[in-house]
Amino acid sequence: MSPWLLHLYCLYINNLILTIAFGDLSDDQEDITSFALSCDDEMLVTASRALLLKQWDWRQANCTRSWRAIHTVPVASMTFDSTSTLLATGGCDGTIKLWDVVKQYCTHNLKGSSGVVHLVQFHPNTDLLQLFSSSLDCGIRIWDLRSSQCVSVLQSHYSAVTSLSFSPDGNTMVSSGRDKICTVWDLKTRKAKRTVPVYEAVEGVVILPGSTDLTEIGVKSKDLHFITAGSKGVLRVWEASTARCEDENDNPRSLTYLFHLPASARLATVTAEHNILLYQLPALTTQQQFVGYSDEVLDVKFLGKGDSHIVVATNSCQLKVFELLTNSCQILYGHTDTVLTLDVFKKGSLFASCAKDRSVRVWHMDSDSGQVRCVAQGSGHTNAVGSIACSRMKASFVATGSQDCTVKVWDLPADCSAEGGIRQLTARATEKAHDKDVNSVAVSPNDKLLASGSQDRTAKLWSLTGEGTVGLLGVFRGHRRGVWAVCFSPVDQVLATTSADGTAKLWSLQDFSCLKTFEGHDASVLKVIFVSRGTQLLTSGSDGLVKLWTIKTNECVKTLDAHQDKVWGLHASRKDDKMVTGSADSNITVWSDVTEIEMAEEQAKQEDQILKQQELSNLLHGKKYLKALGLAISLDQPHTVLTVIKAIREGENSSELLEKTLLKLRQDQKESLLRYCVVWNTNARNCLNAQAVLQVLLTHLPPEELLQYQGARSHLEGLIPYTERHMQRIGRLLQASMFLNYMWQKMRVAGAPSR
Repeated sequence: MSPWLLHLYCLYINNLILTIAFGDLSDDQEDITSFALSCDDEMLVTASRALLLKQWDWRQANCTRSWRAIHTVPVASMTFDSTSTLLATGGCDGTIKLWDVVKQYCTHNLKGSSGVVHLVQFHPNTDLLQLFSSSLDCGIRIWDLRSSQCVSVLQSHYSAVTSLSFSPDGNTMVSSGRDKICTVWDLKTRKAKRTVPVYEAVEGVVILPGSTDLTEIGVKSKDLHFITAGSKGVLRVWEASTARCEDENDNPRSLTYLFHLPASARLATVTAEHNILLYQLPALTTQQQFVGYSDEVLDVKFLGKGDSHIVVATNSCQLKVFELLTNSCQILYGHTDTVLTLDVFKKGSLFASCAKDRSVRVWHMDSDSGQVRCVAQGSGHTNAVGSIACSRMKASFVATGSQDCTVKVWDLPADCSAEGGIRQLTARATEKAHDKDVNSVAVSPNDKLLASGSQDRTAKLWSLTGEGTVGLLGVFRGHRRGVWAVCFSPVDQVLATTSADGTAKLWSLQDFSCLKTFEGHDASVLKVIFVSRGTQLLTSGSDGLVKLWTIKTNECVKTLDAHQDKVWGLHASRKDDKMVTGSADSNITVWSDVTEIEMAEEQAKQEDQILKQQELSNLLHGKKYLKALGLAISLDQPHTVLTVIKAIREGENSSELLEKTLLKLRQDQKESLLRYCVVWNTNARNCLNAQAVLQVLLTHLPPEELLQYQGARSHLEGLIPYTERHMQRIGRLLQASMFLNYMWQKMRVAGAPSR
């Protein structure tokens, strides 16, 4: 991680992914086991299972150098010194190698550690030339690099030492371990000053800078303080002299790594779920979050003012809210089981979620800070709640469908701001809607109708105008498998449904008849939405495809193939210019509508073509054949080029004019002309013009130059058979003409005077 946090580096299987910069350095041959970034942010070095060390130019994502690690087994840890000239690597073979990365050779081979060397770190004072390491024996070894000897072993921990942190003056060190203690060391005497019991397996420790005002987190004295991160998922501040915990910062998940960014006064932590959290010192407030792995994406929706965020339901009980501009993420806790689906109210600041824990929650996003809080919750279903729909006109109610075969309508409190705490939702209506699981519910644009789709192969239309009841208006029958999704048209009185039978259907709300059927997916169609002001449909399926349909023609006008698994999430922005898809392949894709851009480009292209055609006509009229020929070739229009050639040959002194014009063309234009001649020569009507051009090119250009033209050999080979055929045809015509002349001579009128 760079000290200024312009880039974030994460080890992921066999790739180094640069978050925020959105690039990656990949080593496709072997898994990467360790990596280190130099203190000056210039060098990134990786170690792989192939026992290779690679140096990367991470800005260009290029490997600039690689060399053998000399270790007999993979490298487990590595670090740079503060001058960025020495690199230390700790191997699983119990040895430590030091490398001069500037002069590119191994300077030290330190032996004596027992087992895997999982921690190496240089003393911050480069004049001391000391290296600290730890291995399976739980001791901390101090190596004197002048003599290549281990000068001391610090014994205090009874489990793996996970982290070391040095004070600014370099005289004090704090070590942490999974034995639930931290030890404060006096490096002058090389003895433990104090052992601090922290009551959790500690993965990282950072000494706080003494020059910073830390009163916001309860630090009042100027004594040494340090922060720990561990299995309880809590950042805790400790006073070294008294072993007292000064402050705690809650995080519901265990932490596996802690890193200090002194230049920007921030802390970075990594959770067990592969999420990265950034805290601002001295207040320890969460500044940014990055999600490392999304698992299966079950639903995704646009959120916020201007659709600046997306909210994602993954295969977990947490919700994730991403800011699209920065990829920063908030993780929302509240549900106790997997969140299944989401829906957003019209204004975009409120949204609702439902989960396998049989509950419904309503969340509010602050328009200024972007922070999301749970403002209401309700429970009442007897099985998992698999579908939810929000009211369209104003935030007044939500409707849910469950695996208990019922549909419920929940009234929202009048004030849904985050200040009032979490309110309880009550169901104003409950209806036994279907014989099997309710897969989808949708609310009409006027909030008067509710549609539901079920695994029982039917969709139903309900009235929401009754007090405390939901009235059945009609049933849509026609799908051969369970109905996965229902959606109302924003402009017409029609309902769209999708099914596991691979089709999407449009139904009339007047007589419940099927108006249209859209077939094209090879598997279940999971989601459907209306776009382009209700004139088109977007569908997503189990085949990983998203299809765009024009309702008027029943035609699939576009197929988007960006996912490898079921596309569960599909949502369009309020401006109808973007859409987002989420799939079981863990990928979330944001799409932009480029219809207007493509139309503008096509219009500009047509206008340019018209202008050039007019210019070409003017050049031909003015008999400026060279410019006309060059313009026609630049337009890549063989027929227009042929027209210019014909115009040249129809004039006086045509052979000389053609020769003069063609020889003034550039080489690339001659290449194009040769390519056109091959096409013209296949047609008897145009072969004379082609042969005239070929005569000029073959007569005046040396063979060496012709063979340098792209595809010249294949072009010439294509010319030969048709030229032979034309010669045979001309020969037959010549013979026929001679026969006619002979017959004419013999058919003279008897008695006519001979000439």
